[in-house]
Amino acid sequence: MLSKQTELRVAVLYPTLLNIYADRGNIDFLRRRCEWREVGFRVIPVGVGDALEEGTFDLVYIGGGQDRDQVRCGADLQGRKAEVLGDWIAGGKPLLAVCGGYQLLGDAYTGPDLSIRGISAIDARTTQGDSRLIGPIAIRTDLGGPTDGVLAGFENHAGRTVLGGKTPPLGTVLTGHGNDGESGQEGCRNGASLGTYLHGPLLPKNWWLADWLIAESLGLQVDELTPLDDSLEIAAHRVARSAAGVEWSDAPAF
Repeated sequence: MLSKQTELRVAVLYPTLLNIYADRGNIDFLRRRCEWREVGFRVIPVGVGDALEEGTFDLVYIGGGQDRDQVRCGADLQGRKAEVLGDWIAGGKPLLAVCGGYQLLGDAYTGPDLSIRGISAIDARTTQGDSRLIGPIAIRTDLGGPTDGVLAGFENHAGRTVLGGKTPPLGTVLTGHGNDGESGQEGCRNGASLGTYLHGPLLPKNWWLADWLIAESLGLQVDELTPLDDSLEIAAHRVARSAAGVEWSDAPAF
């Protein structure tokens, strides 16, 4: 039953600059999940110099990019965009920021030859490490769902993100590196605003999180969404989870 709203409007920030590691697949997956349920889906691209005004979107998506592109996007995010995003995240409204997009939500991303100002929407700071943190990763969140909150994916980042006391992590690392390779924390969360280093892309490998974001964006409960045949999605999660070395004892059989 979809009684409250029948179109999902997604503001995609910097789609031509922050689009590496196949993370544009997250938008394609959201689109398909909506279309299969006969829910309208509209992407609102927000590039450098474009306005971002609350009331024109239901979900915000920010992907990852190269350092040089993050410098440009970080500069453009200051001012009105930072205010809108800051208020959106403070209210715990639906947002998914991946890797570079996640880093831009904090105070700054700095390194020996790097200085990117963030929007300080979360209590976090990122520094550039000497090596990259790469490989399959699985984390446990408190979001519930059919996998008991476990998300699986792939990480590839040089940044080491340290969260301050005002911002809780998205989850705890089961296998992999997470935010900094030391704390056991991964990502960040405030309500339905999520930041993470999980690539892959994330949502096709964790179909239930896509549905959770859709429901949150439409003002619904997940069980109000029309059920779908998730056989392939469950198989994709099983493969990603197995690659990270975290077995799924309660997986449905098909």
